[in-house]
Amino acid sequence: MRFSENVTLLGASKVKQRVLTEALAFAPRLVAADGGAKNAVKIGRIPEFVIGDFDSIGPDMLSEIPENRRIRVTEQETTDFEKCLSILDAPLILGVGFLGRRIDHQLAAFNALARFARQRVVLLGRRELCFHLPAELSLPVAVGTRVSLFPMAPVSGRSDGLRWPIEGLAFAPDGRIGISNITEKTTLRLQMDGVGMLAIMPRAVLAQVVRALGR
Repeated sequence: MRFSENVTLLGASKVKQRVLTEALAFAPRLVAADGGAKNAVKIGRIPEFVIGDFDSIGPDMLSEIPENRRIRVTEQETTDFEKCLSILDAPLILGVGFLGRRIDHQLAAFNALARFARQRVVLLGRRELCFHLPAELSLPVAVGTRVSLFPMAPVSGRSDGLRWPIEGLAFAPDGRIGISNITEKTTLRLQMDGVGMLAIMPRAVLAQVVRALGR
């Protein structure tokens, strides 16, 4: 399913209206992951498509979604978020409603970011955002911006602009992690030697991240 514009992908966790509005400003095409359709209908929006096995949508709610907008994926081996990432092709995907409600769902979303590293995806929460780092990233930031690096696989890299440089460090999910680093320059540069590193930053840098990751 190919889009030429950025996509806002709406999950089932509780979503603040201002967060969704901000996401749609950068990613105007709205797609829902299964139960995320309920979040869309609550604000009077019918998603362009709803993707999932529809086990989180009651018959009454499903009836509000036109049949030609329902993409049913019946297998039970993957989450609805993974189903969406396997189908969607867009310059950038902003995921809203995938953080905060359940720890297991949130961890599954982080896992998917690493396994679908070819996709450019940003998960947006009330205060923070999270994305998988590409091989190279140059990001304009304010000095003092918090940057946490969390590995989902063994990975190493280099940085310019962080108070504590990462060069020479071997990161791993069961070893070294890099939370609560801080920028000391107005441009943050990161180079990764492989896939698996997630960046977690304040939601205030969303505009810069969208520009840096967009294709």
